[in-house]
Order: sequence, then structure tokens, then C-alpha cells
Amino acid sequence: MPDGLPNRTAGMDAVLGVEASLSGRRWVWPRAAAGAAHDPDAHDRLGLQMAQRLMLPETVGRLLSLRGVDPAAAAHYLEPTLRALLPDPSGLADMDVAAARLARAVRCGETVGVFGDYDVDGACAAALVTVLLRALGCVVHTHIPDRMREGYGPNAPALVGLADKGATLIVCVDCGTAAPEPLAQVRERAEVVVLDHHASDGAVPPILATVNPNRLDCSSGLGTLCATAIAFLTGVALLRALRQEKLFAHREPPDLLGLLDLVALATVCDVMPLTGLNRALVTQGLKVMARRARPGIHALLEVASVRDVPSAFTCGYALGPRINAGGRISEADLGLRLLLCEDPAEAKQLAERLDAVNRQRRTVEDGILQRAMALGEAQLGAGHAVLFLSDTDWHPGVVGIVAGRLKERFNRPVLVGAALEDGTVKGSGRSVEGLDLGGAVIAARQNGLLLTGGGHAMAAGFSLQAEHVHAFHGFLDGRLSAARLRPLSQELSVDGVLGVAAATVELAASVNRLAPFGAGNAEPLFALPRARVLRADRIGRDNNTLRLLGEGEGGGARLKALLFRADESPLAAVLEQRGAPPVHLLGWLRAETWNGATTAGFFIADAALA
Repeated sequence: MPDGLPNRTAGMDAVLGVEASLSGRRWVWPRAAAGAAHDPDAHDRLGLQMAQRLMLPETVGRLLSLRGVDPAAAAHYLEPTLRALLPDPSGLADMDVAAARLARAVRCGETVGVFGDYDVDGACAAALVTVLLRALGCVVHTHIPDRMREGYGPNAPALVGLADKGATLIVCVDCGTAAPEPLAQVRERAEVVVLDHHASDGAVPPILATVNPNRLDCSSGLGTLCATAIAFLTGVALLRALRQEKLFAHREPPDLLGLLDLVALATVCDVMPLTGLNRALVTQGLKVMARRARPGIHALLEVASVRDVPSAFTCGYALGPRINAGGRISEADLGLRLLLCEDPAEAKQLAERLDAVNRQRRTVEDGILQRAMALGEAQLGAGHAVLFLSDTDWHPGVVGIVAGRLKERFNRPVLVGAALEDGTVKGSGRSVEGLDLGGAVIAARQNGLLLTGGGHAMAAGFSLQAEHVHAFHGFLDGRLSAARLRPLSQELSVDGVLGVAAATVELAASVNRLAPFGAGNAEPLFALPRARVLRADRIGRDNNTLRLLGEGEGGGARLKALLFRADESPLAAVLEQRGAPPVHLLGWLRAETWNGATTAGFFIADAALA
């Protein structure tokens, strides 16, 4: 193979013979979509064809083949554009009704209430709708519910409060599909439009419009979009309706494309698959974000010390956790206020507050994680397919993060709850690929086991009476029993084996042609065989990042490598040993720019003794 990617052995053999790495995981070659064994020759042939047709490096062609990209769609995959991929918004059920009502609100200069959610998608969707309607002349009031006092989704007092401020139209974003009772409380005073993407378990609420690709009667095929993307499509439909009414005959329409940074941020942080339309939305949105024109996002990038061009990684690991932090353990609307802020000085203050809250959130999370891991081990030993953990000392705002960490550790659906003083347990869950947790939670609610519950395949929220915990856990074990067939540690799919000398800036730039990376489009993982650590030291604000200088077998070429969260990693103890034996490293090859110089860096995901 070119670019230092040697030929692979077909079949089920472990890569470099790694059956159990230092983190207990098996390294495998990618499997075909139907679950067949890896066929390197077929991928080499197809990859070479795509590389020649599109004038790409052979490495990129092969990686496209490994991801199942059809040759006919490869050009749009590498250069995804909205012109090619944006659908007609009218294909979404109720979209035309919603757009017409929003157009009337604009024509009449109505006051509009926007009710969002306290996570990144909810904040971004609320910001997008608010910015757009204000630019069109509407007065807009917003409300983000407090996680502890109000819980998830619309509640009657907050909706009535928006009506009291003069709202004759209320737009619920990233929530509302499963809230017919609260929405009914305000129906006599304001019309309601819902822009959502969460799974629906029956008829939509009896309101003016529910735009949700996952409602049972919607045939749009857009069920992988987040709520902010649905809000963006609603903006497309709204501006189209206003153009038809000649509203822009003597004025410029708002810059809808300038709001794509919000769509990109929400899509990545809500773990939507980065394929098809999502890929175009994120690609174009990251270009908007790179201009740093939105004061709130610019300030947050500065606080997070992001100097490079923003990427999906930036959204998921630098921006998202900080925006989420306010809704988890502080002021629920802090993230939305930052996104709406137009004053750079105020934005800087808000970003610094969110950064401080995020550090506090990490402290709270760390206090829960160790006990949660022990409880998870015990439940696995007891034969549970799904892990369900709760405790009276756990903060409801961080249980979703803890669930995600346990899901990664045990390769099982995990639900984590906080037992509250009122006798209820409130929490969040995270699932693994192929097991629909949201559907299982909705089914449990329909069976009377939950007070509230909903979500999508990979994540869900719930609340229940404490006496129903065991029944709920048993229901999930039965509903998601296939989880028992999964290995306890995730297998890691390896895209190629590189010598250190081949891990170049040029190769990193070629691999980056496949970005943005995330759910549905994993960043390629490369193995470096028999690397020797020459130097190891700790860096970072919390001294929790391990920086290595390594060289390949036979010496000569050297490469800088980083291991994040070193204190929690079983790899660190081995990699920091003086005179440690050679190790196989597994990770991501990226080009990094610092002080005008671009170098190759290797970000470690796993390691194994050679």
C-alpha cells in the first residue's frame, strides 16, 4: 500500500496480534457492512479506482472504500455542499403550516416566545430561531428550563409566562413532541409550533404544527437531523414563504447561512451521524465558525485556547461541554445567553463563567465516577444486559456524562440516575450502536413504569418512582437483551498500520479530506508498531495530558504523541516507565499548526505491549 500503509491479512486475525490491549480491547480490521470479514484486496481495488477517478491519494481512496462510500457519491462525500444535498423542507410533515404561521408573525410584527432545552442542541436551536426572527423584526422572549426545578421539556408555568410577556406564538425547539398536557395549558393564549427530533410514541400534540422527522407519520427520511438542523430547514421554508410574499423586494433577507455555525455545533454535540445532509451542514457550518463572527463562539474558542481552525473535535470536546455545563449544574440559560450575546466584552465574561462552571462540573463528575464504575462491574457480574445505577448523592446534571463514560468502559447501554428527596429517580442513559435506548425508554413509559421518558436511539432521559427501579431495570434487560452478546470491551477498528516515518504532515492532510469526523464517520485509527518512548512528561492546565516523544522500530524517525486524561488511563503507567519496552500505539494522525509551523501529531487511543 502507498503512504506507508502495508498490506493487511484478510480474515478475523487481530491487528498486530493484539487480542487484549492495555485497556483490554481487541484491535480488528474493519468489517464489511454485512458483518463479513475484512477483505483488503477488494478495498484496495475499489479505493484505487476512486483515487484515480477523483485524483486523490490512494490512502484517501482506500479509506473511502472502508467507509462504504459509493464511488458515484464520493465527490459529494469529500466536498459536501448544501446546493447538492439540501432537501425541500416541505417534505417534513407540518413544515408548510409552521412556515406560514411564522411568516404571519413576521408580517404582523408579533411577539414570539422560544422555549428550548438545556443542552447544546436546545441552546443552538433556540439561538437560531431567536436570531432569525429578531432579524425579521419580531420581538422574541426565550426560556430555557431549569433542570432541577422544571425538568426537561415544556411546562405550563413557563409557557404561560411567555404568553404573559405578549407572545402570541410560542416555538418549542428540541422538545415538545411528548408534551401535550403542558402545551394544552397555553393553547387559548398563544399558538404553538414544535421543532423537534425526539422519538414520538403516538399522535403528535393537538397544536398548530409539530415539525419532527421522527413523528410516526413523517416520511421525509430526515430522522438523523438534530433539532437545530430542523430549525435551519424551518428558516429556509420561512424565508421562501416571505420571498413569495415579496417581503424582500426592498430589503435584504437575513443571512441564514451565517447561522450554520450553530447547526454544526449542535449536530456534533448531539452525536448525529456525519453522513449525507449532516455532513454538508457541519462542513459548511465549520467554515462559518472559522470566521469567528459570533461573539459568543469566538469568546468560547478563546477561553478553550483553540487556535487552529475549528473542527468537529473542537465542537465536541472544547465548545460543547462548556455550553452544556450551565444547564447541568448552574444557570440553565447561560449557554443560550452566550450564543445570543452581541457584545464581545460581555461574551468574554459569559465564556469565562461557563469555563469555570465546566471545571466545577468535572469535579462533581469525578466524585461520582469511581463508585459508578464499581456498581457497573457488580451488575455485569450479576448478568444484567443493561446497567442501571442510581444513588442519593449523585447530581442529576452530570449523570448523563457518567452514563457515557460507563458505556465506553463496558460496551453496554447504561442509565444513571439521581435519587431525589421526593422519592423519584431522575436520570439519563447512553446506548451503543445498534441498540435503541430511546425506544426502550418510551416503551417503559407506555407500560406505566416511568413518570417521564423519551429520547432517541443513542440517548434518553427518564424519571420514575424509586419503587419501580427494579421493574424498570428488568424491563430494559428484556427489551435490550442483545446487549449480552457484546464483548465487555469495545473492539477497536484499525484502518491501517504505519511506520513512524510514514506518519507525516502530508499523510495527515490527506486523511483530513474525509473530515468532519464523528458519529457515522469515525476518524481513521492507525497503529504504530513497536514504537519506543524516548521521553514522557505531563502538560496541560490540570497536568492530566501525557506528552510523548517516540521513535519507530530501528530508530531514526520520531513523532510527538499525546494521551489525554492520563490520570484515568491504564496506558499512562506503562508509557511513563523509564526504559519501557516497545509498544504498539493506536491513535489518530493529525496535522497541528503552532506559531506558524505545521507538524504531524499522534493522538493516542490505545496501546499494547509489543
